[in-house]
Amino acid sequence: MKKTTFIILIASLWAGCQKAQEPQMLAQSEWLLGNWENKAPEGHFLEQWNKADNEAFNGKSFFIVNKDTLFSENIELTQKDGAVFYTATVKGQNNNQPVAFKLTSSKPGELVFENPKHDYPQRIVYRKINDDSLVAIISGTQQGKKSLEQFPLKRAK
Repeated sequence: MKKTTFIILIASLWAGCQKAQEPQMLAQSEWLLGNWENKAPEGHFLEQWNKADNEAFNGKSFFIVNKDTLFSENIELTQKDGAVFYTATVKGQNNNQPVAFKLTSSKPGELVFENPKHDYPQRIVYRKINDDSLVAIISGTQQGKKSLEQFPLKRAK
């Protein structure tokens, strides 16, 4: 009995060490953290990202015209069971329920999230241009037609 307990204890410790050594998938996305904006004649777009912990980033985005917020969403990047998800909750859309997009591709400076079952967008891409500039791209099929929108953003100072 003692030998079996010892083996289980060693196996549990080894499994815990293996999990602790897994690379943090979100660590490669830390370039996204901070405040980003695009000021244009049409309005002011803002996106803010904060690190909640090693397995989650919290974000918010807003589109403001004059002093009115026309659009806002809460966003999370979470790491679960070896996968990363971009989850957006937009008040007044999708019955106020979150919509998850799975990270399907990543390389230094680029994150690609997809949810082929979502009405629009089905794909969200963040591409780092440099330390102070990125572009967010949403795309997919909308009302039967291919659509792509780009949001160039600068680091807010």
